[in-house]
Amino acid sequence: MTTLLWLRQDLRLNDQPALAAAARQGPVIPVYILDDDAPGDWRIGGAQRWWLHYSIATLDSALRDHGSRLVLRRGAAVSVLTELLGSTGAEAIHAIRHYEPWWRKAEAALGERLCLHDGNHLAPPEQVRTGSGGQFRIYSAFWRGLQEHLPPEKPLPAPDAIPAPDHWPRGDKLADWQLLPTKPDWTGGFDWTPGEAEAQRKIAALALEGYDDRRNLPSEEGTSRLSPHLHFGEVSPRAVWYASDAHEVTFRKELAWRDFTDGVVLALPDYARKNGRDAFDKLPWRTGKASAADLRAWQTGHTGYPIVDAGMRQLWQTGWMHNRVRMITASFLIKHLLIDWREGERWFWDCLVDADYGNNAVNWQWVAGTGIDANMFGRIMAPLTQSEKFDAGDYIRQWVPELKGLTDEAIHDPDATGRRPDDYPPKLIGHREARERALAAGRKVR
Repeated sequence: MTTLLWLRQDLRLNDQPALAAAARQGPVIPVYILDDDAPGDWRIGGAQRWWLHYSIATLDSALRDHGSRLVLRRGAAVSVLTELLGSTGAEAIHAIRHYEPWWRKAEAALGERLCLHDGNHLAPPEQVRTGSGGQFRIYSAFWRGLQEHLPPEKPLPAPDAIPAPDHWPRGDKLADWQLLPTKPDWTGGFDWTPGEAEAQRKIAALALEGYDDRRNLPSEEGTSRLSPHLHFGEVSPRAVWYASDAHEVTFRKELAWRDFTDGVVLALPDYARKNGRDAFDKLPWRTGKASAADLRAWQTGHTGYPIVDAGMRQLWQTGWMHNRVRMITASFLIKHLLIDWREGERWFWDCLVDADYGNNAVNWQWVAGTGIDANMFGRIMAPLTQSEKFDAGDYIRQWVPELKGLTDEAIHDPDATGRRPDDYPPKLIGHREARERALAAGRKVR
């Protein structure tokens, strides 16, 4: 029996339950569909498209090594899959379950023709439930509930061979999709190697000694950099779990956070566009020309706060940002500039190679204080203090070359030491002034 294998953010052969099930039934036709309509505003961003180009190319090569190939199609996923069922004589579609609202809608539309498998989580979000049967909305409670489902199942090996059909359906050429950005000032510094082979290499070399401390230091290579590989499903969370040591609880909690955020969007599908707490609909965000200019300064890394500017320039040039700096830059946009968190969510969505729908939305609402599990709005990160506390001097020198000649004492706050170079902008707003403005806005919510 010929089956279709519908691939989305699960671009791997190892620990691929949908592939394993399809291969047991007979010939398999692996299909990737570039559907820009179903996600609407959340069609994959520019950085993700860059990654996708190379990830698809490496997956097709791996499939050919196993006697198969990847069929590419562009269009509405449900329509394309329905047409392929008819034209190929395939009797079923196998796929790994996804939790973005547009994919859940597509899965429902395919009905009984679609055989769904779990494989992108430590435990399926539907299984990790509260005592009343709902989705967890507080991460600490979720983590406790997840313990009942751990350890996860052992990862599946890649199949030795993948049965091929007698005839292959037509497919698009990858180059015709034009996924690679054409902006001359963007992606030139993308120092990544997409694909399952690189993900496997990283988990084999995973070194987490001192992770709890080193992960917060922007100037050090203290994180795993597995996030884009996890986002595109080039490696499964189960494989990463078993590659880590049991005593690395912080790392495993961060891995589980991804499961939690999918549970949130399962319960609240519009979480990327709607405040988790309705009271924040009253918050008076800044609008107009001045806020638009401030937003642009933030996007391009010209706020006058070195740690913020370093993070935003790293994001633009590499498609990634250090996790501690993600929190600092997000807090700055929301609290210092009083600009709606959704503006930041959209920018990160376009610029991050690892921008999950749930993860991105939950993280932004956590920082904003607008979410169901979040900081208080009145908790305002002090970027200058954070920069010094986490020893970000060398990180700033790397990404803000205007400041590379400053001493450790001056680099965190050049204005305060009178050492600000002429080609580096003054602060958009002082910390104390920004804090008072944010707190005043927060009082209007209460």
